Amino acid sequence: MLEKAVSMGLPMSRIRYIRNAARAFILHEDKLLTLKMQDGSRVFYILPGGGQLPGERLQDTVKRECLEEVNLRVKVGNVAYMREYIGKNHDFNPRHKGFHQVETVFFCNPENLNELQPGGETDNLQVGIVWIPIEDLDKYDLYPRILKGFFTEDGLDIPKIYLGDVN
Repeated sequence: MLEKAVSMGLPMSRIRYIRNAARAFILHEDKLLTLKMQDGSRVFYILPGGGQLPGERLQDTVKRECLEEVNLRVKVGNVAYMREYIGKNHDFNPRHKGFHQVETVFFCNPENLNELQPGGETDNLQVGIVWIPIEDLDKYDLYPRILKGFFTEDGLDIPKIYLGDVN
């Protein structure tokens, strides 16, 4: 891919990479585990997780990220969904215009809930950990926003595995 971009005449400074990430979808007692993030005056919430390292399996990525961000050991289950975030297609953050991430989100079960606390390597914008009650999801600026629609009166309903480019 790098060779193709160079052959198209793109300067190295404009060549971007696609980042793989893994996140944890953790439900406990009708609450969703989220990271509270703050960027200036803006507060928003995301699922725990982050970027995959070279040579690391996605399941291992989500385990490592949960330990780093919330000091939580998790048992990784099936894929809940996959999504892309192509920054230039969204108004979330102007700094994301060249950012492209593919996220695989796994259902996870916590193994040490009593030890939940900010981990030793939290994200730069992470200011807390919040269990959002499912019935209160609309009160929170949760990303990706499509998550809120997964919860119905009948329970959890994720309509498809690949959600596309959503924020």
